[in-house]
Amino acid sequence: MPPKKRSSGTTQSKELKPSSESASPEKKESPEFSVKKHRDKDAEFVTLCKSLHVTDLVCDRAWTMWKTVQESIDEVTDNPKKLWGACLFVTATDMDVTSFTLTQILKAASLNFRQFVSLVKKLDMNMDTISTKVNSALTRLETKYNVTLALYQRFEKTCKKIFALVPGGKERETMRSCWTMFLLAKGRTLQMEDDLVISFQLLLCTLELFIKRCPSELLQQPYTIGKVQSPPTRTSRRNQSKAKSRPPEPEVDVQLLEALCKENECNAEEVKNVYQTSFSAFLDSLDLSRSTDFPQMNDLDQQYEEHYLKSRDIDGRLFFDGDETVLVPKVEIAQVERTPKKNQPDDDAAVVPPQTPIRAAMTSIQQLRGDLISSGDQPSNTLATYFKNCTVDPTQDVRKRLETLEQVFSQRFAQAVGPRCAILGKQRFTLGVRLYYKIMEAMLKSEEKRLSVQNFSKLLNDSTFHKSLLACALEVVMATYGESSFKAGGYNSGSGDPAETDVCFPWILDVFNLAAFDFYKVIESFIKADPTQSKDIVKHLETCENLIMERIAWRTGSPLFELLKQEHESGAAEQVETTASFSQPLQHNHTAADLYLSPVRPGLRILPPDSPDTPSSQASSQAPTQPASQTPRHPKSNSLSLFYKKLYRLAYMRLKILCSYLLSSHPELEPIIWTLFQHTLQHECELMRDRHLDQLMMSAMYAICKVKSVDLRFKTIVTAYKNLPNTSQETFKNVLITEGSYDSIIVFYNQVFMQKLKTNILQYASPRPPTLSPIPQIPRSPYKFPNSPLRVPGSNNVYISPLKSPRMSPSIMTPRTRMLVSIGESFGLSNRFQKINQMVNSSDRSFKRTLDLGSSPKPLKRLRFDVDGQDEADGSKSSGDSTLIQKLAEMSSTRSRMQEQKMKDDAEAKKD
Repeated sequence: MPPKKRSSGTTQSKELKPSSESASPEKKESPEFSVKKHRDKDAEFVTLCKSLHVTDLVCDRAWTMWKTVQESIDEVTDNPKKLWGACLFVTATDMDVTSFTLTQILKAASLNFRQFVSLVKKLDMNMDTISTKVNSALTRLETKYNVTLALYQRFEKTCKKIFALVPGGKERETMRSCWTMFLLAKGRTLQMEDDLVISFQLLLCTLELFIKRCPSELLQQPYTIGKVQSPPTRTSRRNQSKAKSRPPEPEVDVQLLEALCKENECNAEEVKNVYQTSFSAFLDSLDLSRSTDFPQMNDLDQQYEEHYLKSRDIDGRLFFDGDETVLVPKVEIAQVERTPKKNQPDDDAAVVPPQTPIRAAMTSIQQLRGDLISSGDQPSNTLATYFKNCTVDPTQDVRKRLETLEQVFSQRFAQAVGPRCAILGKQRFTLGVRLYYKIMEAMLKSEEKRLSVQNFSKLLNDSTFHKSLLACALEVVMATYGESSFKAGGYNSGSGDPAETDVCFPWILDVFNLAAFDFYKVIESFIKADPTQSKDIVKHLETCENLIMERIAWRTGSPLFELLKQEHESGAAEQVETTASFSQPLQHNHTAADLYLSPVRPGLRILPPDSPDTPSSQASSQAPTQPASQTPRHPKSNSLSLFYKKLYRLAYMRLKILCSYLLSSHPELEPIIWTLFQHTLQHECELMRDRHLDQLMMSAMYAICKVKSVDLRFKTIVTAYKNLPNTSQETFKNVLITEGSYDSIIVFYNQVFMQKLKTNILQYASPRPPTLSPIPQIPRSPYKFPNSPLRVPGSNNVYISPLKSPRMSPSIMTPRTRMLVSIGESFGLSNRFQKINQMVNSSDRSFKRTLDLGSSPKPLKRLRFDVDGQDEADGSKSSGDSTLIQKLAEMSSTRSRMQEQKMKDDAEAKKD
C-alpha cells in the first residue's frame, strides 16, 4: 500500500482561505459551536472550546489529538486542561482557523508561556504531530516573547532611574501609560516586531516623550534639570494654510534623547532618525505631535487592545502587570544576573553588569561602529590607487553600482521591517559600504603581496565579485544588529507569505539577485581579511557557508550545476574532488580572486607576471598548453574543487555525530555509510537538486543498516536527527519527490533514493563490497578565531585570551563558570593560588555542545507519515521494540563515550 501523501503547507492555506478570513476579530466563527455535537467528550473540554469560540471541526480534531497523546505525556495527566490548550492551539493553527489570542488560551488553560512552549514541543517529540506551519508559528511567538521580555526588563530598570516614588503611586500610572504607548508604537510601526534593536530605539523615543511631558515632581535627577519645553512655532499668515495641511514635526529634546542613549549605550543618531521618521509618524496618527499633555490611558488601552486582538498574540501589558502567564522562572533570572560576573566575592574590582540581550546587542553595534570609524563612505587613497592601476578603471562602475543597490536594499528593508524604515536601511547600507571598502582594500593588499602585482583589472571589473563582497558586508551588519538570524532550523525557506517579514539569510541574496554559489566564494577571504571580527560574526558567516553547501547552492538555476556539467563533459574519469585528499588537512592557497577568476587548473604554481601591468587574471590562471592532437578540455574549477572539499568535510562531520548517537554499538558501519554517502554526492549529485544534504545522509544510513541487518528504523533516525543543532523538521517531512511534489523522507527513500542506488546499495551485502572511501580529516573549525581563548600547552583547564579591543574592559571576557585572572589587576588573597592549582590538576573536561546530546533518543511512537502501522521503507510491520531501540531506551547517559571521543579529537588536533 503506497504511503498516504501529506498535504503541504501551501495546499492547506489555499483550501482553508475562506475559514481564515472568517476568523478575523470582527467576525464570529462560522458555523457556530454546537455543544450537543460533543456529548462524547469531557464536559470541561467542551466548555473550554466554547469559551475560545472554536469551530466544531477544531474541537473534534483537538480531542482526537489529546486522546492519542495523553498517555505519552505523564506530567500533565493531573491537569488535562493544560494539554487540551496545547492541542487546541496546534489544531487551530494547523487549520488556519485561529479564533483566540495566545494570551486567551494561556489563561483559559492555566498555562505559563514557557510551560506552553515546552508542552507543544513535547507533543512534537513524542508524536511528531506538529506541522511545519505550527512549528513556524511557535518559533515566531517564542522569539517575540523573548524580545518583549528583554525590552520590559530594560524598561523597568531604566524607569527606576527616571521616575520618583510619590504618594498615590502616580508614577506607576505614568510608567504603565509609557509601556502601553510603546507597545502600540512598536505594533503599528514595525512589521518585524521581533527586531530587538529598532524596538529598543522606539522605547527610548517613548521615554523621551514622557519625560519631557512629565511634571518635575515625578522625576529624579538629572531628568528634572534642563527640561526642554517645546516652544510654540510661529507661522506667518502666508504659511498658515500649509501648517494646517501638514502637521509639523514634533520637537525633540536632543539633550534628553542623547542622555538616554548614553545611559543605554545606544547610538544617538540612529535613535534620532527613528524618532523623526517612524515615531513622529506614529504621534501624528494619535494627534499628539504638538500636544504637551499626556495621552489618555483609556485611549491607549483601547487602541492597543484592538491591535493585540488582531495579531492574536501575547498581551504585552501583562509584563507590566506581572501576570503569571508571562512570568519568568526565578532560576532563569538568577542565571542572567549571574553572568558574566567575577565569581570571587573578595575581589575589589568593579562587578561587570549582567550580559542581557539588549546590552549584548548594543555592545556588538558599538564595536562594529568603532571598527569602522577610520573607514569612510568613499574608497581610501590606497583603494583609489588600486582602481586607477587597473587596465580599465572600475571607479565609476563601483559608484553607480552602489547607488543602484542602495535604493534596492533600502526599499526591500523597509518592506520587511516597516514602511518608514527606509532611512534605517540606508544607515545599515552605509555601514555595509564602509565594511565593503575596508575588506576590499585588505584583500587587495594581500593579493599584491602574494602575486607581486598591482593591476587587478579583471577582478575589480567583475560585478559578481563586488555584489558578493557587498552582500557579505551587509550580512555582517544585519547580523550585528540582530536582524539576520537563523530561524526555523537555520534558513529562510523563502516559501511563505509573499510579504517579507524578516531579513534572515539568504534574504540578502534575493535582494541582490545573487547566486548562493557565487556568494560562497567570498566568505572565507572575507573572514581572513579582517581578524578583528568577533567570534559570533565568524560563526554566523560559517553558518551561512554551511547553509549554502547543504541546501541553498543546490537549488535549480544555481551555477553549481553548470560547473558540474562542464566537469563531467570534460572527462568522466576526472573527479570533482579526489578522495585521496580526504586525509589531508583543509589547506589551500585559493583566495576570493582565484575563485572569481576560476576555472583554474588547481595544483599549478602561480607564476609571477612579466611586468607590473600584467592583469591579475593572467598572473593567476597560467595553464600548460595542450598538444594539438588532444581534445580541448575545460580547465578544472578552483571554486568547484574547494566547494566539494568543504562539502565532504561538512557531510562527514554531520554523519559522524549522528552515528555516534545511534550506532555506537556498530562502529564498523560508519565508514560504510560514509562510502555510500560520498558516492552519492560525487556520482549522483542530481539527487541534491532542490533537496537537503541531510536527506541523503539519513537515507544512506537507513540503507546500509538495512543491508547489514541492523535494526534501525527511520522513526529512530529522525528522532535523533531533531536533537542535532540547526536542524528543521521540514528536512524530513517535506522532501522533493518529483517536480512540485513533496512527501516524507520514507517516500523519498522508496521512490527516489532506493530506485537510483539500488544496485550500489546491494553491493555492500555481497562478499566483495565496494572499496571504502577515505575518511576526511575534520578540523575543529576551518576558521581560526584570533580572539578566542587558547589552551595552555600541557594543561586541559587553563586558557588565555588576548585583549579584544582597547575599548573593551578585560572583565567582559570573564568565563561564566571558571576563575578569571586578569594580568595587571590586583590578584587578591593567596588562597586563590591554591584554587588555581586545584583547577589545573582537575581532570574535569568540557565537552563539545554539538556532541552533548543528552540521553538517548526516545523513538517516536508513531510518525505522521507512517501508514497502517508501517514505519519501514519496505512496508514491513514492526514486531515491537527492536534490540537497538531497547538498548537506546536503557542508556541513561553517553558521557563516557563522548569523553573518549573528545580525547580522540584532541589527539587529532595535536597532529594537525
